[in-house]
Formats: sequence, C-alpha cells, structure tokens
Amino acid sequence: MSEQSTSIISKVWAMCNPLRDAGIGYQDYLEQLTYMIFLKMDDEYSRPPYKKPSVLPKGYAWADMNTLKGAELEEKYKAILEKLGEQGGILEEIFKQATNKINNAAILYRVVQMIDKEKWVSMSSDVKGEIYEGLLQKNAEDIKSGAGQYFTPRPLIRAMVKCIRPEPGKTVADPCCGSGGFFLAVQAFLTDPSNYTLDRAQKEFIKNQTFFGTELVRVTYKLCLMNLYLHNIGDIYGKVPVTRGDALLSDPGYRVDYVVTNPPFGKKSSLTFTNKEGEKEEEDLVYNRQDFWTTGSNKQLNFVQHIHTLLKATGKAAVVLPDNVLFEGGAGETVRKQLLKTCDLHTILRLPTGIFYKPGVKANVLFFDNRPASPDMQTKEIWVYDFRTNIHFTLKQNPLKDADLEDFVRCYHPENRFDRKETWDEKTNPEGRWRRFPVEFFTQRDKTSFDYFWIKDKSLADLDNLPDPDTLAADIIENLQSALESFQELQAQLQKKDD
Repeated sequence: MSEQSTSIISKVWAMCNPLRDAGIGYQDYLEQLTYMIFLKMDDEYSRPPYKKPSVLPKGYAWADMNTLKGAELEEKYKAILEKLGEQGGILEEIFKQATNKINNAAILYRVVQMIDKEKWVSMSSDVKGEIYEGLLQKNAEDIKSGAGQYFTPRPLIRAMVKCIRPEPGKTVADPCCGSGGFFLAVQAFLTDPSNYTLDRAQKEFIKNQTFFGTELVRVTYKLCLMNLYLHNIGDIYGKVPVTRGDALLSDPGYRVDYVVTNPPFGKKSSLTFTNKEGEKEEEDLVYNRQDFWTTGSNKQLNFVQHIHTLLKATGKAAVVLPDNVLFEGGAGETVRKQLLKTCDLHTILRLPTGIFYKPGVKANVLFFDNRPASPDMQTKEIWVYDFRTNIHFTLKQNPLKDADLEDFVRCYHPENRFDRKETWDEKTNPEGRWRRFPVEFFTQRDKTSFDYFWIKDKSLADLDNLPDPDTLAADIIENLQSALESFQELQAQLQKKDD
C-alpha cells in the first residue's frame, strides 16, 4: 500500500475506538463512511476544475452539513440520508433505507471533519480503492461483524484472475459479488500496461459494460457499489453494474465470457417464517429451474449450475467451492457428471486452511471452460494442484500472500494451458503438488468424487516434525468448528423430521 493511503486508512480507522465505545460496530461505521465519501466527492465534482452539476437535490448536499455541529449536524445529516433514499439511480441504490448510526454528535462532527479535509476526487482511483479495500479488510477481520464471509483473500482472487487471463472487450460476471473484489482484480489485470495497451473505447468498455454482478445482502451491496464507484467502475449517471437480489431465483438472461466468484459458505438455502403458534421456523429453499441439471437446497451446487447458465458457449469460469461439492452424493454426483460432460473441467486447486475469515472452511478452486452442445464428454483430463497438504496459514501470523500462489500460477501456464508439465512423478518426485489425471480416474471413483490427494500428511507420518503449537491449535479449532457445523446441520434436519 502507498504511504498516502496507509496514512488515510490510519486516520479513518483511528475513529473506530471512540465509535465502538459509543456502541457503533465496524460495519455500521463503514456504511456511514460510504455515505459521507459519496457526498464529499459530489461536492468536489461540483467545484472547479470539474464544475459538474451536482446529482443531489438542492439543500441536501455536503456543503449543507459540513460546517454544522451538535444537534444541527445530526438533524441535517438525517434529512440528507432520507431525501437521497427517495431519489432514483445509483443514489437510491446507495442511500435506500439509510440511517445515521453515529448517535454521538461530537464523534459525528469529528468524522465529518476528517472526510472534509481530504480531496477524494483528485486522489487516484488506485489510492481511493486502496483506502476502501483496506477498510473492507479490517471490517472482515472483525469476527463479530460477520463480514468475513463476504471477503475472499485478495491474493487468491488475483491468482484466479491471472489464470483465466480476461481480455479487453469481454464480459465478466460474479453472481455473489460481495464487496466487489473479483471485479477490481479483473479491472487491475486489464489496465496493467504489462498485459494490454488499451485504447479509449476499451477503457470505456471496462468502466461501463464489462461487469455484471448480483449481491443479496443490502449492506454489502451498498459497500460494493461504493467500492466499484471509487475504482472508476460504473457511472453515477448511468447503469449500475450490480443488482441486489437472490441470483439463484432465475436466469438473468445475459451471457458472459468469464465468471469469477466465491459463492457464500454454508450448504443450505433456507427461508425463515413464523408459524401459527408465533414460533420462527426454517424451511429449505429449493430452486426449481429448467436450466438446472438437478433441484435441491444445496447452495453451492445451485451456484455451480447457475454459473454454467451464465457462461457463453465458449465462456470460462473460476469458482471457489467447499470440499462437499467434490464428494457429496445424490445431487452432487449429478452436477459433477454434467460438469464433466458439458464443460472442460481442466483444473482443481486444493486450498489450504486458515486463509478465510470464516473458520473451519476447506475449499477448492474449480476452473472450467464451457463448450458448445455435444454428445461427447468435454473433459478429457483434470490437473490437480495440492496446495493444502502440509501447508499452514493463519490470518494474523502467517497470512496468504501473492508469492505463495506463484508456483500454482506458473504450473497452470495461463499463456497456454495445453503446454503444462507435471511436477509429480511416482519415482522421482512423489511429493510433487501438480498432477495430471485422465478423466476416467474420477468417473470410475465412487460417486464420481473429485476429492483426491496423494501427498503424505507429515503431521500424521512424522511425529518428530510436527508444525508449531500455534498452527496445530488453529488446525484443531478449524476441524472442530467444521465438525460442529455439520452436526448442527444434521440436528436441524432431524428436528424438522420430528416436527
């Protein structure tokens, strides 16, 4: 991060302690910052040298509140939020149902003055983006906020994007886009001069026509819109690149060249309702769609099918998915078989534990290319990179870095994936992490399971060289939490049957 953005993040985040003392959580604070930075940028655009007409109604702008104090400031800020939530376009999307969560007038004044002192428009979009991404990461690190489930580690996102190598003039979707991390990584890849030299039309296409996103959670949706806006994606006057809603409900109609995504963790989709006795009950949400291969309430399996629908006949996907998608029977087996038949599922990256904010997660990245309809099976071979066995990360002491994924990207060979070479060899390198399998190896396994590894777990085989106690403790906690979640799901299912 640049010194300028680190300094501003520090200033912005220094306000957290007094806010927390006043009962305001990280997510609420980040949401208020979203509103204020938007208002301040509109104010800057309305002045020289930009002189753009303000998109805000008269009397409800930054200049109408930034000199106020006390109750006057609170009342004006509240009125501005309510008024902007009634407007159309991106204004309505960002300010709908907005309320002031900073109930301490003195702290509200300090936050307003801090935002007021910075020149947000003249900052490069890289710096603004770094600031906002830094804040999102800090929000994700706060376990209580629960925001970590919407935050995919940025080094993993960047590695996935390097592998699929998106091209200018092509379209990208993320059907559960969280705070917009995948879109920003694609934008950074496309605008990197070492990858492409862009003309004006291509730059405009990236800004206004490349991205198609969906996000279900209202607060996260607002954060995403602001994150994209600060990175110069989308137009305040034009089309919003992200829609709010449940992506799985229906086929949106558009088809894209790439899908890069990390669907939310948790196996089941469910609806909560109140029964006749006034008690809350949950009911599995089953999506019956004609474009799906099978119906069920497993979220990840539904997202895999939805992603397949979104892809053009030659589209490419890179998707983070939990282990259960690799081995679950029933609908899981159906989805895996259809994926092998209709797409070229060419690569599986087995991810290590300790890289996600949600503990206990064991996940993988599946890379697959769609193919035009054909009676033949489209997958001929699957390359697997085992980045899990004997590898340990933690969020604080040993976080995942870009350098950790360089070997995988090199092995993936994005320039021409048909020119790959195994690092595994039965005799000379049985610990090699990169291995090729004919598709029959998996189709002949029970339930067409993709869950396979070959490297010996040293913690089981070599008791004299165990990982350090911190790593072991973290692994034990993750495994216990994962097991506990599974038992809780089973218990919930059994209770439903008893009822």
